[in-house]
Amino acid sequence: MESRTTDGSTVGGGSRGAGGPAVELRNLEKRYVTGRSGEVHALGPIDLTIADREFVAVVGPSGCGKTTLLRILAGLVRPTDGEAICFGEPLTGPRRDCGVVFQGYSLLPWKTVLDNVLLPLRVQHRMTPDARDRARELLDIVGLGEFVGRYPFELSGGMQQRTALVRALMHRPNLLLLDEPFGALDALTRDRLNLLLQDIWLKERTTVFLITHSVNEAIFLADRVMVMSARPGRMVTVRDVPGERPRQLDLLADPEIAELARDVRSLLEF
Repeated sequence: MESRTTDGSTVGGGSRGAGGPAVELRNLEKRYVTGRSGEVHALGPIDLTIADREFVAVVGPSGCGKTTLLRILAGLVRPTDGEAICFGEPLTGPRRDCGVVFQGYSLLPWKTVLDNVLLPLRVQHRMTPDARDRARELLDIVGLGEFVGRYPFELSGGMQQRTALVRALMHRPNLLLLDEPFGALDALTRDRLNLLLQDIWLKERTTVFLITHSVNEAIFLADRVMVMSARPGRMVTVRDVPGERPRQLDLLADPEIAELARDVRSLLEF
């Protein structure tokens, strides 16, 4: 998958390392065994390939297994059947080149913004001489340069989520996993953060896997929008999103994009 910027350069596609895709899922399934209801077939089978530096978004009904799929990609959950491959290697646990932003901010209240951002590097013993400079640069980009010494309780929800996003980007991940990161925010703040996320992606060129309940958000941000069925979650369809980057919010008023949004929403009505 490849998108093109207005200056003619390409975004998405390409390769990293040996030149393969970022993610490959082959006949992937997940079942849970619970005490009351026995086995729950949560996910799959799913076959999926995500290109390196591609931005994909997944939409689907609540309980369809979207977060389970993301946790498998994060190496936090093992599939019951099938295979997950990340940058050419079987995915058997958390990878150091993966960044994750969950719905909650998960910031430590007793640490400043800067210390929260640097925490994963300290825990992994990966602090480098330029780590603080990179942290301050990213915090400047997301508009938090003046808040490096503040604590989470002094920040709005949107500011806390921007802090969590910077924390996930600190180690320059090859794969960024986002689980409904802006779902709890008001519409205006969400729009601003969608523009910000697009700008960061254009600069960092990491592979992004986004879960969202917002069809508009998925279409605005992604190269491809993937629609999942109700449990057990399967890929119903995949839709390419046309248009050059960077995108503006008025893209959603374009007749072709509006038709795409109607098409995706119709697939969710089952």
